[in-house]
Amino acid sequence: MTVSTATPLFLQPLADRNGSPAALLFDASCVPAGAAGLPLKLLEELAAGGMACYYRPGASQDLNQALGQAGLSALTADKIARADDALPKDLPPAVQWIEGDWFLAPPAKPVGTQAASRALALQLVQLVSADADTHEIEALLRQDPTLSYHLLRLVNSLGMGTGRRVTSFSQAILILGRSQLRRWLNLMLFSSREGDQRSAMLLSRVAVRARSMELLSKASGEDKHHQEQAFMVGMFSLLGVLFGMPLEEVLKPLTISESVQQALLSHEGELGHLLCVVESAEREEYECLASCLAGLQIDTDTYNRIAVDAHLWMQSVAAGKAGSPHA
Repeated sequence: MTVSTATPLFLQPLADRNGSPAALLFDASCVPAGAAGLPLKLLEELAAGGMACYYRPGASQDLNQALGQAGLSALTADKIARADDALPKDLPPAVQWIEGDWFLAPPAKPVGTQAASRALALQLVQLVSADADTHEIEALLRQDPTLSYHLLRLVNSLGMGTGRRVTSFSQAILILGRSQLRRWLNLMLFSSREGDQRSAMLLSRVAVRARSMELLSKASGEDKHHQEQAFMVGMFSLLGVLFGMPLEEVLKPLTISESVQQALLSHEGELGHLLCVVESAEREEYECLASCLAGLQIDTDTYNRIAVDAHLWMQSVAAGKAGSPHA
């Protein structure tokens, strides 16, 4: 396969002043001089997806104009602040958006219901991964009203298409199926918890990682099982950040395959290669991404389609509407 010379789309979710993902940024100032044309049709699709879409102006006026015509708005320097340690408390009134990796900083020590809720969610992930009996899963769900509420809301949403009201956990588990229940629980690990301002942005990051890796696996010609493992690696890759402890310790009680564990702990194997792809995109490393994609025999046009699809899915996750995406 010939690797495309198109410019890859590096997209950053931006937090609002409360720390929730509410916009996307394409940084045109980072586009290398002489780069090939951007996939403007994909950017138009992204701009129509619900979240506000911005571009940081680049050196080329033609490029800036094209981005504007695609539906992105120019983001001036006074509207955005950068934070890498913590969510700023005092911001100038003009600042609307916050960029940076502040949500990857170590968490405050979880207390009370927050710690208990995350611990229960991790126990549920462990049970589902080990294919435990439905009554065991149901018993744990009953201990967390937040998880219970979100599960029933999900299966009763229009997207599930059941045609009837679901009121029991056993019904909900049956309708979702084990694979989708596991996926939903992975997402719920990162969902907002009182007192942890990082949750919403962490969820947006892992949602993009997981969906991107799943779609990259599919584009590489892998089967459904491999695609599901790729999704799991993306989702589990930030559990150490979430819990504020080494990832190896977080993974110990979970029943996961050796290939998933090797990818997470040492970036080895095919799954580890996929994780390298999404991490190089997050760091906006053009050469590293190009090398990774070449190794997978995936061209940049295909990658750009995947990047847009993953960010659109992330928006549905952030809005609480993610049901059962299939690669």
